[in-house]
Amino acid sequence: MPVPRTRHLWAMAAAVVLTVTAPATTASAADAAALREVLFVANNWDGTADVIKSSGDLAKIGRINVIPDKDARMAAINADPIKWIYFMAIRNSVGEGHDQFADDMYSTPDGKSVVVSRPSFADVVSIDLATGSINWRFPVSGYRADHMAVSPDGTRVAVSASTANTVHVLNIDTGKQLGSFGTGDKPHENIFTKDGKYIWNMAIGDVNTDSDAPWLDWTKGDRHITVVDATTYKQVKTIDMRDKLNAIGLTDYSDAVRPAVFSPDESKLYFQVSFFNGFFEYDVATDKITRTKTLPKNPATSDDRTTMVNDSRHHGISMSPDGSKLCVAGTMDDYATVVNRTTLQEGPLVPASKPYWATVSGDGKSCVVSESGADQVTAIDFATGQKTVSVPVGDHPQRVRLGHVAADWTSPSS
Repeated sequence: MPVPRTRHLWAMAAAVVLTVTAPATTASAADAAALREVLFVANNWDGTADVIKSSGDLAKIGRINVIPDKDARMAAINADPIKWIYFMAIRNSVGEGHDQFADDMYSTPDGKSVVVSRPSFADVVSIDLATGSINWRFPVSGYRADHMAVSPDGTRVAVSASTANTVHVLNIDTGKQLGSFGTGDKPHENIFTKDGKYIWNMAIGDVNTDSDAPWLDWTKGDRHITVVDATTYKQVKTIDMRDKLNAIGLTDYSDAVRPAVFSPDESKLYFQVSFFNGFFEYDVATDKITRTKTLPKNPATSDDRTTMVNDSRHHGISMSPDGSKLCVAGTMDDYATVVNRTTLQEGPLVPASKPYWATVSGDGKSCVVSESGADQVTAIDFATGQKTVSVPVGDHPQRVRLGHVAADWTSPSS
Protein backbone atom coordinates (compact mmCIF):
# COMPACT_ATOMS: atom_id res chain seq x y z
CA MET A 1 0.00 0.00 0.00
CA PRO A 2 1.57 3.35 -0.99
CA VAL A 3 2.37 5.83 1.79
CA PRO A 4 0.18 8.96 1.62
CA ARG A 5 2.14 12.00 0.49
CA THR A 6 1.44 13.96 3.66
CA ARG A 7 2.64 11.12 5.86
CA HIS A 8 5.78 10.82 3.73
CA LEU A 9 6.50 14.54 4.17
CA TRP A 10 6.06 14.32 7.95
CA ALA A 11 8.45 11.37 8.06
CA MET A 12 11.05 13.31 6.06
CA ALA A 13 10.63 16.36 8.31
CA ALA A 14 11.06 14.24 11.42
CA ALA A 15 14.22 12.71 10.01
CA VAL A 16 15.64 16.15 9.26
CA VAL A 17 14.82 17.39 12.78
CA LEU A 18 16.48 14.35 14.35
CA THR A 19 19.53 14.78 12.16
CA VAL A 20 19.88 18.47 13.07
CA THR A 21 19.15 18.27 16.78
CA ALA A 22 20.99 15.08 17.73
CA PRO A 23 24.50 16.58 17.56
CA ALA A 24 23.37 19.64 19.55
CA THR A 25 22.03 17.40 22.33
CA THR A 26 25.27 15.44 22.39
CA ALA A 27 27.33 18.63 22.50
CA SER A 28 25.22 19.99 25.36
CA ALA A 29 25.80 16.84 27.40
CA ALA A 30 29.51 17.03 26.66
CA ASP A 31 29.63 20.68 27.74
CA ALA A 32 27.90 19.81 31.02
CA ALA A 33 30.35 16.97 31.65
CA ALA A 34 33.27 19.34 31.06
CA LEU A 35 32.17 21.68 33.86
CA ARG A 36 33.07 21.57 37.52
CA GLU A 37 30.79 22.92 40.25
CA VAL A 38 32.56 25.31 42.62
CA LEU A 39 31.92 28.00 45.19
CA PHE A 40 32.99 31.57 44.35
CA VAL A 41 33.97 33.63 47.40
CA ALA A 42 33.95 37.41 46.93
CA ASN A 43 36.79 38.97 48.93
CA ASN A 44 35.42 42.47 49.04
CA TRP A 45 38.35 44.41 50.43
CA ASP A 46 41.17 42.96 48.35
CA GLY A 47 39.34 42.69 45.03
CA THR A 48 39.73 38.97 44.51
CA ALA A 49 37.52 35.92 44.27
CA ASP A 50 38.60 32.60 45.66
CA VAL A 51 37.35 29.49 43.86
CA ILE A 52 36.92 26.52 46.19
CA LYS A 53 35.37 23.06 46.04
CA SER A 54 31.59 23.24 46.36
CA SER A 55 31.31 20.46 48.95
CA GLY A 56 33.36 18.34 51.31
CA ASP A 57 36.61 19.92 52.45
CA LEU A 58 36.05 23.15 50.44
CA ALA A 59 39.63 22.94 49.23
CA LYS A 60 40.96 25.92 47.31
CA ILE A 61 41.08 25.53 43.53
CA GLY A 62 42.25 28.97 42.45
CA ARG A 63 41.88 32.73 42.66
CA ILE A 64 40.73 35.49 40.31
CA ASN A 65 41.69 39.16 40.29
CA VAL A 66 38.38 40.97 39.79
CA ILE A 67 39.95 44.43 39.45
CA PRO A 68 42.45 43.97 36.61
CA ASP A 69 41.47 47.43 35.38
CA LYS A 70 42.05 49.14 38.73
CA ASP A 71 44.46 51.75 37.38
CA ALA A 72 42.02 52.83 34.66
CA ARG A 73 39.11 52.96 37.07
CA MET A 74 41.03 55.00 39.63
CA ALA A 75 42.17 57.44 36.95
CA ALA A 76 38.53 58.01 35.94
CA ILE A 77 37.47 58.47 39.56
CA ASN A 78 40.29 60.90 40.34
CA ALA A 79 39.38 62.95 37.27
CA ASP A 80 35.77 63.44 38.42
CA PRO A 81 35.25 65.27 41.75
CA ILE A 82 31.76 63.84 42.28
CA LYS A 83 32.88 60.27 41.63
CA TRP A 84 35.84 60.81 43.95
CA ILE A 85 33.58 62.06 46.74
CA TYR A 86 31.34 58.99 46.47
CA PHE A 87 34.36 56.68 46.23
CA MET A 88 35.72 58.08 49.48
CA ALA A 89 32.28 58.02 51.10
CA ILE A 90 31.96 54.30 50.34
CA ARG A 91 35.42 53.67 51.78
CA ASN A 92 34.69 55.55 55.00
CA SER A 93 31.12 54.33 55.59
CA VAL A 94 29.94 50.94 54.31
CA GLY A 95 33.53 49.94 53.59
CA GLU A 96 34.62 50.44 57.22
CA GLY A 97 37.73 52.24 56.01
CA HIS A 98 38.30 49.93 53.03
CA ASP A 99 37.41 50.02 49.35
CA GLN A 100 34.69 47.60 48.24
CA PHE A 101 35.84 45.79 45.14
CA ALA A 102 33.93 42.49 45.09
CA ASP A 103 30.41 42.35 46.44
CA ASP A 104 28.54 39.68 44.50
CA MET A 105 29.27 37.24 41.68
CA TYR A 106 27.80 34.57 39.41
CA SER A 107 29.34 32.42 36.71
CA THR A 108 27.86 32.10 33.24
CA PRO A 109 26.12 28.80 32.40
CA ASP A 110 29.01 27.70 30.19
CA GLY A 111 31.52 28.21 33.01
CA LYS A 112 33.66 30.52 30.87
CA SER A 113 33.13 33.80 32.74
CA VAL A 114 32.22 35.21 36.13
CA VAL A 115 30.15 38.36 36.55
CA VAL A 116 31.05 40.59 39.51
CA SER A 117 29.46 43.67 41.08
CA ARG A 118 32.07 46.16 42.30
CA PRO A 119 30.61 48.74 44.74
CA SER A 120 33.49 51.21 44.81
CA PHE A 121 33.74 51.23 41.02
CA ALA A 122 29.94 51.49 40.59
CA ASP A 123 29.86 48.79 37.96
CA VAL A 124 29.38 45.19 36.96
CA VAL A 125 32.05 43.38 34.96
CA SER A 126 32.35 40.02 33.25
CA ILE A 127 35.74 38.39 33.68
CA ASP A 128 37.05 35.67 31.39
CA LEU A 129 37.94 32.77 33.67
CA ALA A 130 40.65 31.49 31.32
CA THR A 131 42.53 34.75 30.79
CA GLY A 132 41.45 36.99 33.66
CA SER A 133 40.60 39.78 31.22
CA ILE A 134 37.39 41.79 31.19
CA ASN A 135 34.76 40.77 28.63
CA TRP A 136 32.40 43.66 29.29
CA ARG A 137 31.72 46.39 31.80
CA PHE A 138 28.37 47.93 32.75
CA PRO A 139 28.43 51.18 34.81
CA VAL A 140 25.36 51.21 37.06
CA SER A 141 23.23 54.30 37.63
CA GLY A 142 24.51 56.41 40.46
CA TYR A 143 27.69 55.66 42.36
CA ARG A 144 27.52 52.21 43.92
CA ALA A 145 26.73 48.63 42.81
CA ASP A 146 25.47 46.10 45.36
CA HIS A 147 23.81 42.67 45.61
CA MET A 148 22.92 40.70 42.50
CA ALA A 149 20.73 37.75 41.53
CA VAL A 150 20.84 35.45 38.51
CA SER A 151 17.78 34.10 36.72
CA PRO A 152 17.06 30.35 37.05
CA ASP A 153 18.17 29.76 33.46
CA GLY A 154 21.41 31.65 34.08
CA THR A 155 20.93 34.12 31.22
CA ARG A 156 20.13 37.32 33.15
CA VAL A 157 21.67 39.03 36.12
CA ALA A 158 19.95 41.68 38.24
CA VAL A 159 22.10 44.20 40.14
CA SER A 160 21.12 46.83 42.68
CA ALA A 161 22.36 50.36 42.02
CA SER A 162 22.11 51.44 45.62
CA THR A 163 22.47 55.21 45.31
CA ALA A 164 20.09 55.43 42.33
CA ASN A 165 17.21 53.37 43.78
CA THR A 166 17.34 51.24 40.65
CA VAL A 167 17.83 47.60 39.70
CA HIS A 168 19.40 46.87 36.31
CA VAL A 169 18.76 43.55 34.56
CA LEU A 170 21.54 42.56 32.19
CA ASN A 171 22.21 39.87 29.62
CA ILE A 172 24.85 37.82 31.43
CA ASP A 173 26.83 37.10 28.23
CA THR A 174 26.89 40.57 26.70
CA GLY A 175 26.29 42.99 29.56
CA LYS A 176 23.52 44.63 27.56
CA GLN A 177 20.73 46.06 29.70
CA LEU A 178 17.46 44.24 29.14
CA GLY A 179 15.45 46.42 31.47
CA SER A 180 15.44 48.20 34.82
CA PHE A 181 13.02 49.14 37.57
CA GLY A 182 12.70 51.57 40.45
CA THR A 183 12.85 50.51 44.09
CA GLY A 184 12.72 51.94 47.57
CA ASP A 185 15.74 53.69 49.08
CA LYS A 186 19.03 51.77 48.82
CA PRO A 187 18.05 48.57 46.99
CA HIS A 188 19.92 45.61 48.42
CA GLU A 189 18.98 41.94 48.09
CA ASN A 190 17.46 40.59 44.84
CA ILE A 191 15.73 37.21 44.43
CA PHE A 192 14.35 35.61 41.27
CA THR A 193 11.44 33.26 41.89
CA LYS A 194 12.32 29.72 40.85
CA ASP A 195 10.05 29.87 37.78
CA GLY A 196 11.90 33.00 36.66
CA LYS A 197 8.68 35.04 36.44
CA TYR A 198 9.30 37.57 39.18
CA ILE A 199 12.09 39.49 40.88
CA TRP A 200 11.85 40.50 44.52
CA ASN A 201 14.01 43.44 45.62
CA MET A 202 14.55 44.50 49.21
CA ALA A 203 15.35 48.17 49.86
CA ILE A 204 17.14 48.70 53.18
CA GLY A 205 17.23 52.49 53.37
CA ASP A 206 20.10 54.50 54.81
CA VAL A 207 22.25 52.21 56.97
CA ASN A 208 25.21 54.58 57.32
CA THR A 209 23.88 57.15 59.75
CA ASP A 210 23.86 57.10 63.54
CA SER A 211 20.16 58.00 63.73
CA ASP A 212 19.52 54.43 64.85
CA ALA A 213 17.17 54.94 67.80
CA PRO A 214 13.66 53.58 67.15
CA TRP A 215 12.11 57.03 67.33
CA LEU A 216 14.43 58.17 64.52
CA ASP A 217 13.55 55.24 62.29
CA TRP A 218 11.69 57.53 59.91
CA THR A 219 15.01 59.13 58.91
CA LYS A 220 16.18 55.87 57.33
CA GLY A 221 14.15 56.37 54.15
CA ASP A 222 11.57 54.45 52.15
CA ARG A 223 12.15 50.74 52.81
CA HIS A 224 9.94 48.20 51.12
CA ILE A 225 10.00 45.09 48.99
CA THR A 226 9.37 45.65 45.29
CA VAL A 227 8.07 42.72 43.23
CA VAL A 228 8.30 43.07 39.45
CA ASP A 229 7.46 41.00 36.41
CA ALA A 230 10.80 39.56 35.26
CA THR A 231 9.86 39.93 31.59
CA THR A 232 8.41 43.43 31.46
CA TYR A 233 10.15 44.73 34.61
CA LYS A 234 6.86 46.38 35.57
CA GLN A 235 5.93 46.56 39.24
CA VAL A 236 3.50 43.87 40.36
CA LYS A 237 3.24 44.88 44.02
CA THR A 238 5.10 46.38 46.95
CA ILE A 239 5.28 45.00 50.48
CA ASP A 240 5.90 47.27 53.46
CA MET A 241 6.90 45.28 56.53
CA ARG A 242 6.26 48.30 58.75
CA ASP A 243 2.55 47.53 58.84
CA LYS A 244 3.19 43.80 59.37
CA LEU A 245 5.53 44.46 62.30
CA ASN A 246 3.15 46.96 63.85
CA ALA A 247 0.35 44.41 63.60
CA ILE A 248 2.23 42.02 65.89
CA GLY A 249 3.26 44.73 68.34
CA LEU A 250 6.87 45.20 67.16
CA THR A 251 6.64 48.91 66.53
CA ASP A 252 10.25 49.52 67.59
CA TYR A 253 11.69 46.98 65.15
CA SER A 254 13.25 48.09 61.88
CA ASP A 255 11.40 47.26 58.66
CA ALA A 256 14.61 47.22 56.60
CA VAL A 257 14.54 43.72 55.08
CA ARG A 258 18.06 42.36 54.74
CA PRO A 259 18.97 38.88 53.40
CA ALA A 260 15.96 36.64 52.81
CA VAL A 261 15.19 33.15 51.56
CA PHE A 262 12.05 31.45 50.27
CA SER A 263 10.76 28.06 51.37
CA PRO A 264 10.99 25.46 48.56
CA ASP A 265 7.36 26.03 47.56
CA GLU A 266 7.81 29.82 47.89
CA SER A 267 4.81 30.10 50.20
CA LYS A 268 6.96 31.49 53.02
CA LEU A 269 9.71 34.10 53.09
CA TYR A 270 12.24 34.11 55.93
CA PHE A 271 14.00 37.43 56.38
CA GLN A 272 16.30 39.42 58.63
CA VAL A 273 15.96 43.10 59.51
CA SER A 274 18.34 45.75 60.77
CA PHE A 275 19.43 45.61 64.42
CA PHE A 276 17.59 42.34 65.19
CA ASN A 277 19.21 39.12 66.41
CA GLY A 278 16.79 36.78 64.69
CA PHE A 279 14.44 36.52 61.74
CA PHE A 280 10.79 36.50 60.69
CA GLU A 281 8.53 34.15 58.76
CA TYR A 282 6.24 35.88 56.26
CA ASP A 283 3.28 34.13 54.61
CA VAL A 284 3.10 35.27 51.00
CA ALA A 285 -0.58 34.37 50.45
CA THR A 286 -1.94 36.06 53.59
CA ASP A 287 0.55 38.96 53.50
CA LYS A 288 1.31 38.55 57.21
CA ILE A 289 4.26 37.85 59.46
CA THR A 290 3.36 34.49 60.95
CA ARG A 291 6.31 33.75 63.26
CA THR A 292 9.19 35.55 64.95
CA LYS A 293 12.42 33.88 65.97
CA THR A 294 14.70 35.66 68.41
CA LEU A 295 18.16 34.13 68.54
CA PRO A 296 20.60 34.36 71.46
CA LYS A 297 22.66 37.45 72.02
CA ASN A 298 26.39 37.27 72.52
CA PRO A 299 27.04 38.80 75.97
CA ALA A 300 30.13 40.48 74.53
CA THR A 301 28.12 42.24 71.81
CA SER A 302 26.91 45.74 72.58
CA ASP A 303 23.21 46.52 72.20
CA ASP A 304 24.18 50.04 71.12
CA ARG A 305 22.72 50.19 67.61
CA THR A 306 25.36 52.64 66.43
CA THR A 307 28.03 49.96 66.91
CA MET A 308 26.36 47.51 64.51
CA VAL A 309 28.12 47.48 61.14
CA ASN A 310 25.80 48.93 58.50
CA ASP A 311 22.87 48.39 60.90
CA SER A 312 23.10 44.63 60.41
CA ARG A 313 23.16 42.68 63.66
CA HIS A 314 22.46 39.43 61.78
CA HIS A 315 23.19 39.28 58.05
CA GLY A 316 22.95 36.03 56.12
CA ILE A 317 20.29 33.32 55.91
CA SER A 318 19.95 30.17 53.81
CA MET A 319 17.84 27.01 53.75
CA SER A 320 18.58 23.32 53.26
CA PRO A 321 17.29 21.98 49.91
CA ASP A 322 14.51 19.96 51.60
CA GLY A 323 13.31 23.06 53.46
CA SER A 324 13.69 21.50 56.90
CA LYS A 325 16.54 23.67 58.21
CA LEU A 326 17.53 27.31 58.14
CA CYS A 327 21.07 28.54 58.60
CA VAL A 328 21.63 31.98 60.11
CA ALA A 329 24.75 34.14 60.20
CA GLY A 330 24.75 36.02 63.52
CA THR A 331 27.05 38.73 62.23
CA MET A 332 27.60 41.01 65.22
CA ASP A 333 27.07 38.17 67.70
CA ASP A 334 29.93 36.16 66.17
CA TYR A 335 28.22 32.84 65.56
CA ALA A 336 26.26 30.87 63.01
CA THR A 337 23.54 28.38 63.78
CA VAL A 338 21.20 25.90 62.11
CA VAL A 339 17.52 26.31 63.00
CA ASN A 340 14.78 23.67 62.67
CA ARG A 341 12.16 25.29 60.41
CA THR A 342 9.23 23.46 62.02
CA THR A 343 10.04 24.17 65.66
CA LEU A 344 12.32 27.22 65.16
CA GLN A 345 14.68 25.66 67.70
CA GLU A 346 18.27 26.64 67.07
CA GLY A 347 21.13 24.18 67.21
CA PRO A 348 24.65 24.73 68.55
CA LEU A 349 25.96 28.27 68.27
CA VAL A 350 29.03 27.74 66.10
CA PRO A 351 31.63 30.44 66.83
CA ALA A 352 32.34 32.56 63.75
CA SER A 353 34.04 35.92 63.33
CA LYS A 354 31.62 38.46 61.86
CA PRO A 355 29.88 35.96 59.56
CA TYR A 356 28.47 37.98 56.69
CA TRP A 357 26.66 35.50 54.44
CA ALA A 358 25.16 32.02 54.42
CA THR A 359 24.70 29.74 51.43
CA VAL A 360 24.31 26.01 50.73
CA SER A 361 27.04 23.62 49.61
CA GLY A 362 26.80 21.95 46.24
CA ASP A 363 25.73 18.61 47.74
CA GLY A 364 23.10 20.34 49.90
CA LYS A 365 24.48 18.84 53.10
CA SER A 366 26.10 21.94 54.58
CA CYS A 367 25.56 25.60 55.23
CA VAL A 368 28.59 27.64 54.18
CA VAL A 369 29.16 30.97 55.92
CA SER A 370 31.72 33.66 55.15
CA GLU A 371 33.66 34.79 58.22
CA SER A 372 34.59 38.32 57.22
CA GLY A 373 36.40 38.92 60.50
CA ALA A 374 38.65 35.87 60.12
CA ASP A 375 39.08 35.77 56.32
CA GLN A 376 37.77 32.25 56.01
CA VAL A 377 34.67 30.32 55.04
CA THR A 378 33.17 27.67 57.30
CA ALA A 379 30.89 24.73 56.60
CA ILE A 380 28.25 23.64 59.13
CA ASP A 381 26.46 20.32 58.76
CA PHE A 382 22.70 20.79 58.39
CA ALA A 383 22.03 17.43 60.07
CA THR A 384 24.06 17.99 63.23
CA GLY A 385 24.49 21.76 63.36
CA GLN A 386 28.21 21.22 63.94
CA LYS A 387 31.13 22.81 62.13
CA THR A 388 32.88 20.47 59.70
CA VAL A 389 35.64 22.58 58.14
CA SER A 390 37.05 26.09 57.73
CA VAL A 391 39.28 27.22 54.87
CA PRO A 392 41.23 30.49 54.49
CA VAL A 393 40.27 32.95 51.77
CA GLY A 394 41.01 36.60 50.96
CA ASP A 395 40.39 39.86 52.80
CA HIS A 396 36.82 40.30 54.07
CA PRO A 397 34.84 37.55 52.32
CA GLN A 398 31.18 38.40 51.88
CA ARG A 399 29.02 36.82 49.20
CA VAL A 400 29.52 33.10 48.51
CA ARG A 401 27.82 31.70 45.39
CA LEU A 402 27.66 28.33 43.67
CA GLY A 403 28.87 28.36 40.08
CA HIS A 404 30.85 26.46 37.47
CA VAL A 405 34.26 26.51 35.87
CA ALA A 406 35.84 24.28 33.23
CA ALA A 407 36.71 20.86 34.62
CA ASP A 408 40.42 21.49 34.09
CA TRP A 409 40.34 25.15 35.18
CA THR A 410 43.30 26.77 36.90
CA SER A 411 43.83 30.37 37.97
CA PRO A 412 44.58 32.75 35.09
CA SER A 413 48.09 34.15 35.11
CA SER A 414 48.43 37.65 36.54
